Amino acid sequence: MDFAAIYHFLFETYAGIGCLVAIGLVLSLVACVIMERRTRKRYRNHEPEEGDWSFFDDDDDDEDDAGSSKDGEGADKAK
Repeated sequence: MDFAAIYHFLFETYAGIGCLVAIGLVLSLVACVIMERRTRKRYRNHEPEEGDWSFFDDDDDDEDDAGSSKDGEGADKAK
């Protein structure tokens, strides 16, 4: 196969564009896994502190104060 045939397949057919998208997704996934493993290896002994936050925080602090601030205000405004 010559370069022109490969170029035509990848950039001028639906199947080729699908292959490019799939390759991009796989490469992104591999990069994310590598970076996540490096981060976990570096911070494996990290203890959460007072000012730490996370996108995946399950809001344990809000469960301790049931019925106060956020939940109470939203319920009052809805009525």
